[in-house]
Amino acid sequence: MKFRYALLAMVLTSALMVFVSSAAADATTAPSTAPSAAIQPADVAAPKLGPDGDLDAHFKKMHEAFLERRSEGPIDVLFLGDSITEGWSGRGKAVWQSDYAGMNAANFGIGGDKTQHVLWRIDNGELDGISPKVLVLLIGTNNIGYFADEILRADTKIVQEIHEKLPRTKVLIMGIFPRGPDPSIPWVADMRAKIVAVNKGLAALDDGNMTRFLDIGDKFLTPDGKITGEFMYDAVALHPNEAGYRLWADAMNPLLTEMLK
Repeated sequence: MKFRYALLAMVLTSALMVFVSSAAADATTAPSTAPSAAIQPADVAAPKLGPDGDLDAHFKKMHEAFLERRSEGPIDVLFLGDSITEGWSGRGKAVWQSDYAGMNAANFGIGGDKTQHVLWRIDNGELDGISPKVLVLLIGTNNIGYFADEILRADTKIVQEIHEKLPRTKVLIMGIFPRGPDPSIPWVADMRAKIVAVNKGLAALDDGNMTRFLDIGDKFLTPDGKITGEFMYDAVALHPNEAGYRLWADAMNPLLTEMLK
C-alpha cells in the first residue's frame, strides 16, 4: 500500500512539473491577453517595484534623471512612454540626433512601463516646472494583458492629466504599434485586435488642436500583415531597430512640425 501511494505521489509530482514547465515556456513566447483580477488597475497610479518591494532600480534611476532634466534647459518636445520610447536613446539614437536633438527634445521613456507607471511618474513631478510645446505619448503595449477598454481608459486619463499639468502643451498621441511577427498565430491575432480597438478609441480624442492622434502601425507591416526584421529587431516583433525609428520619424514629423507652429 505504501508503495502504491509513493508511486502515485511521484506521478502527480511529475505531471505538475511538466505543467509548470509548459506554462513558463508559453509565458516567454506568447504574452497573456487574458485579464487577471490580481493585476494592478491600469488607470490607477502605481510605481514599478522590484523583487524586494522597493522601487525597481532602473525605474528609480530613470525617474530621478528625468526630474534633473527639468532644470537643465528648456524642453520644447517631450517624448513620454515605455521601452519603445526609451529606445530613441538606443537603436534610435542616430535618428534622434538628426531629427530631434536640435529641437530641445527630451526622452522620458522607461522600459517596461505600463500606464499605471506613467501615471505615477506624472503624479511624482516629471512634468512639473516645464512647458513643452508638444508632448509625444506612446504607452499601453505593456498593458496587453488587460481588456481594451481598461487600456483606453488609462491612456485617456494620462492625456487628461498631461493637459491639467501642462495646459499650453499640445499632445500627440501615437497609436499603439502592432506587435507579434505573424497575425496567423492566434495569440498575435488577439493582441493585434486589442490594439486596433484601443487605437480606435484613442483616435476619438483627437480634437484637431491641443490633442492629436496618429496611427502609423500599418507602416511596420508587410502586405500580408507580418512584422519582419526590416523594422523590428526582436523575435516578438515589438521593438524597432534603427530603420524602425527612421520610419517612425518620417511618418510623424509632418504632423509634429505642424503642431510646433
